[in-house]
Amino acid sequence: MTVTFTIIAINVVISFIAFYVPKVMELGLLMPYRTIRNNTWYELITSGFLHGGITHLLFNMFTLFFFGSALEYTIGAEHFVILYFTGLIASSVPSLIKNKDDPGYATIGASGAVESVLFAFIVLYPFEPIYLMFIPIGIPALLFGVCFVWYSIWASKKEGKINHEAHIAGGVWGLIYMFAFIPNTIDHFLTMIGVL
Repeated sequence: MTVTFTIIAINVVISFIAFYVPKVMELGLLMPYRTIRNNTWYELITSGFLHGGITHLLFNMFTLFFFGSALEYTIGAEHFVILYFTGLIASSVPSLIKNKDDPGYATIGASGAVESVLFAFIVLYPFEPIYLMFIPIGIPALLFGVCFVWYSIWASKKEGKINHEAHIAGGVWGLIYMFAFIPNTIDHFLTMIGVL
């Protein structure tokens, strides 16, 4: 079993347990106010294995399934694991900073880590077509990434339950990780987009 499938399986199991055992959800979610004051830093990881419902879980796991396997094959299991878990942590930083004084704020989901995986994939395969539901035409990965960031920035200014800041931070971390820790990534990317 690949690391990608293992992470998906763990997400599914823990999320389903939390759906039926509220104490698991309560202890695992990221509450910046609690995290900072009680030193419950484990929440940076545990919150990434909890989801707000079946749709939230399925969306994240389908995205991880489609992009994670190819990325894991390309950069190796060790780098993939490091990218995923550091993506969970990096994507939580905006929430920690923005909501550290709000005792009512909480967030969950693997979205930040999944965005790290997606944007790492985009760096390696910038022109690979990405298909969205109900749109029969593939969108080049690089264009999809730009549009996704633009939308996330716009949506983050509106009130809502979706943690768009985590999506942006996760995506940025995916880029940073690839360029900083995977050899020859910059040359590869510049060659792929025709600069070199």
